[in-house]
Amino acid sequence: MWGAIDSDGPHPVSQFERPAPGDDAVSRLFDQRSVPTSGLAGQADAIAAACHAMAVRFHRGGRLVVFGTGGASTDAQHVAVEFVHPVIVGKRALPAISLTSDVATVTGIAERYGIAAIFAHQIRFLTDPADIALGISADGDSPSVLAGLEAASELGLLTIALAGGTSGPIMASKAVDHLLVAASSDPLVVKELHVTLYHLLWELVHVFFEQPGVLAPGVVT
Repeated sequence: MWGAIDSDGPHPVSQFERPAPGDDAVSRLFDQRSVPTSGLAGQADAIAAACHAMAVRFHRGGRLVVFGTGGASTDAQHVAVEFVHPVIVGKRALPAISLTSDVATVTGIAERYGIAAIFAHQIRFLTDPADIALGISADGDSPSVLAGLEAASELGLLTIALAGGTSGPIMASKAVDHLLVAASSDPLVVKELHVTLYHLLWELVHVFFEQPGVLAPGVVT
C-alpha cells in the first residue's frame, strides 16, 4: 500500500499511518453513547434524591422489590442480589427480592390474569407500605412494569422507575415517585446505562447509611 507522493515518488504507508479497520465504526459507537451518558450525569440530583428516599425506607424496615420483563427481568435479579449479598466486603446486606425469579408464580398469574398482571398481583400480596418498588423498562412502555408501579403506589410503597427512550406511559405516570431515564433509542445503550444506574443506587444508598444523622440521629452502619 502506498501513501504520500513527493519528488522521490510514492512512499509505502507504515503500520502506524494506516487506519485500523473499523475505527470509524468504533467512533460512531462511542458517539452514540456520549449524549445519553451526559444526560445520565445531568440527573445527579434526581439519583441522589431516589437513593436518599430508598435509604430512609430501608432504615424504617422496608425492603426492595424489583421487576422487569425480557432482559430487564435478569436486571431485576441482579439488583436484588447486589443488595442482599454485597460484593464489597463490609457493606451492609439489605432486604431485596426480584419478582421475576419464580417461574411458577409468574406463569400462573400470566395464564389466569394476563401478562400485564404478573408484577401487580405479586406486589399486592407480598409487600408492605414501607417497601420500595423498582420497575425497569428498556423502552418505558411495559404494561406489566407500569401496572406493578401503579399497584405499588396505591399501597403506599416508594416507587422508582428506570426507563429507556424519551417518552412513554411509565415516564408520564403519576405513580412513579422517582424517574431515572436512559435517554436513547438504542436498547444496548439503554441496558448499559441502566446497569450503571442501579449500581449507583446501591452505592449511594450505602453512602447515606454511613453519614451520621442523615437518616436519623446517630445512624451509622
